[in-house]
Amino acid sequence: MDYPAIIAVDDEPSVLSAVTRDLRRQYGGKYRIMRAESGEAAMDLVRDLKRRGDAVALFLVDQRMPGMSGVEFLEEAAHLFPDARRTLLTAYADTNVAIHAINEIRLDYYLLKPWDPPEERLYPILDDLLSDWKAGFQPPFQGIRIFGDRWSADTYRIKDFLTRNQIPFQWQDTGQDDVREELEKLDVRLSELPTLLFPDGSELHRPDHSEILDKLGMRTHASLPFYDLAIVGGGPAGLAAGVYGASEGLNTVLIEREAPGGQAVTSSRIENYLGFPSGLSGADLARRAVTQATRFGAEIIIGEVVNLSVDGPYRILTLADGSKLSCHALIIASGVTYRRLDVPGADRFTGSGLYYGGAIAEAITNAGQDVFIVGGANSSGQAAMYFSRYARSVTMLVRSSSLAKNMSSYLVKQIEETANIRVIPNAEISELSGEKHLESITVRHKDSGTEETCPATAVFAFIGAAPHTGWLAGLVGLDQAGFVLTASDRPVRGISAPQWTEERAPFPLETHVPGIFVAGDVRHRSMRRIAGATGEGAMAVHFVHQYLSTISPTVGSAAVATK
Repeated sequence: MDYPAIIAVDDEPSVLSAVTRDLRRQYGGKYRIMRAESGEAAMDLVRDLKRRGDAVALFLVDQRMPGMSGVEFLEEAAHLFPDARRTLLTAYADTNVAIHAINEIRLDYYLLKPWDPPEERLYPILDDLLSDWKAGFQPPFQGIRIFGDRWSADTYRIKDFLTRNQIPFQWQDTGQDDVREELEKLDVRLSELPTLLFPDGSELHRPDHSEILDKLGMRTHASLPFYDLAIVGGGPAGLAAGVYGASEGLNTVLIEREAPGGQAVTSSRIENYLGFPSGLSGADLARRAVTQATRFGAEIIIGEVVNLSVDGPYRILTLADGSKLSCHALIIASGVTYRRLDVPGADRFTGSGLYYGGAIAEAITNAGQDVFIVGGANSSGQAAMYFSRYARSVTMLVRSSSLAKNMSSYLVKQIEETANIRVIPNAEISELSGEKHLESITVRHKDSGTEETCPATAVFAFIGAAPHTGWLAGLVGLDQAGFVLTASDRPVRGISAPQWTEERAPFPLETHVPGIFVAGDVRHRSMRRIAGATGEGAMAVHFVHQYLSTISPTVGSAAVATK
């Protein structure tokens, strides 16, 4: 944050220069001394400081100014910076106005012109005022502020996107009266929500992800047309491949669709990951891995791959923005997303009561409320433990007869020992209901066939996984659910996979297309654990090296020339 501001306002240039000079001499080392030649210009300055999230410690304002008097300015400015100290510069004839302003606008002090010598007639007074201000000063949040309604799906989308990319923000719920008042002062219309305010004072209204990425300067385009190794997907498998590929000398690019870390970012606590006995969050793991990969020289870009083609020794990727890049070796680590609930009301309330994945950004929003979690695997167990710290109660709806079937035993034990977590086995949601947002759910008990309606404002679903492999159809082998087959997999009933045509045997994790490998949750019959995904990502790089050694020297020379 910049130093707090002291703002001097006077329409007489000579007086303004003198007061600014004296203020800078005494306070320039700890405060920003700012000036304006009219009340209107000063209000523009104050609004700009408010938009940027800066602080104002003191106003020193002349009373007699055309257009807007000093008292009128201080009254208006107090709405934006109510804690700033207010001081009026007056002539002797205006003392009655100043005395009246003490009661009207809570004027802190008035000073008669001239104030010479300042060591006696200015600084002691301002020292006391600034000391009082500092005693109650709390530095304002310095980062992105989001103005949006709690039940807006667009607001949730932006909050979730920033959270997954580990970008700090402060959310302002426009359902609150004081926030709406602030919107009016900032001249932001309700039709423009959700609105993002940035530290430099700029705004984005109802932005999509690409606009946010551009504003934050995040890389969305590859810097080169060719790479030794391209990795599609920035989850644990992709990040591990990026670390090992770059550290072993391969010119490596990693392309992630939304946020590095993938689904792992939504894991509030991972306690069975090797080397972290106290556990760590998925976001922390992703942050460490991104730092590691970039330190070794891997290039990480945010973008969506929409097509893959093969031209001799080159694997060519086309991104959603139409750009292309090629590589000799490709690792598919595009991961999975949680499947959508297929019940009445699910589409309507997505983002306004129904959320997929951990949605950690919503935990504090639901403090003191009753939260429902759908699913019985590790991800749902981690979410239940996390939300239990904030919610009044957490109810887990599990389709199987117990948690033990799909969840690690350490998590099952923790859930059993947590007083405000309740597990309902053999249960599923059959309907979501409400007016403007989710208000209740209908729970079907499979063993008895009965249904009950439960009040609910937040449901978090973890129901299976859908792979991101639409861009691969027709090129590599996929099973019935869309997961990627390797050339070494046993034939899958009902699936006609491409034939392996090379004379050599395929490397482990290599698909039916030479030089294209698969790692992590997107692989057919993968382990579906973070440790397994990171292991496969690292292992895939080992076989990439072996594949590259099979390419003839002439192809390698052509690749160098292309680079």
